[in-house]
Amino acid sequence: MAATCFVQPLDLVKNRMQLSGRFFSLFNSIISDFSNNYHISHQPPGVGGKAKEHKTSIHVLRAVVKNEGITGLYAGLSAGLLRQASYTTVRMGVYTSLFDWYSREYAQGKPPGFFIKAGLGMTAGAIGAFFGTPAEVSLIRMTSDGRLPLADRRGYKSVFDALIRITREEGVLTLWRGCIPTMGRAMVVNAAQLASYSQAKQFLLSTSYFRDNIGCHFAASMISGLITTAASMPVDIGQYFFFNIEIFDLSILFLFCSQNSNSKYENY
Repeated sequence: MAATCFVQPLDLVKNRMQLSGRFFSLFNSIISDFSNNYHISHQPPGVGGKAKEHKTSIHVLRAVVKNEGITGLYAGLSAGLLRQASYTTVRMGVYTSLFDWYSREYAQGKPPGFFIKAGLGMTAGAIGAFFGTPAEVSLIRMTSDGRLPLADRRGYKSVFDALIRITREEGVLTLWRGCIPTMGRAMVVNAAQLASYSQAKQFLLSTSYFRDNIGCHFAASMISGLITTAASMPVDIGQYFFFNIEIFDLSILFLFCSQNSNSKYENY
């Protein structure tokens, strides 16, 4: 929980940067053009914006503090806490149970091998991600809300307000939108963490500069975190897209593209 409070501003920066690329600019342009052509008043929530809206992390931080105040850096904190409480609790519980079960039934009480651990971690990550998806949906929407004009912001007061309003306005299944990429990301993250941490620790110990102590564990964890982040980033971007759009937006996108196969959008 304490770690979530510490990294919440970094999560917000990451979300804002991933939602400001060329793809989301194209999506926003298509929805706006279709709405204008058919006289529909609609703004795609949480998606879009200008291409390269944010160039660096520092630029995002300055923009958020300037436009939303210091407290804007902690938008969605309650959702982040709920995500950790649900995802981490389920993941660790499932992993421990599977680990003990496999050791007892198939390894004669010995610890499982590396690939078995990776498989158990991927399974536990996928199950934990399924239970944590509603909080993840709320978190992404709350952290991206500040990018919208004031009139179009959702204005969720807390994660519970977000969960209730999403269920009432869009249906309960919306809470699990993007569940598949979220579970896929969790599997990638858990596999990458296990593999990279083990290999990084082994490499550091072989250099004779490190001993098997907290310094070695910290350095190996840092290396593992960098590799895991790089491995999961492509899935992250797809995940944020699905969390922010509505069924209405997807219907417009498919209909518009089918009617305008040769248009200005092919330059994107």
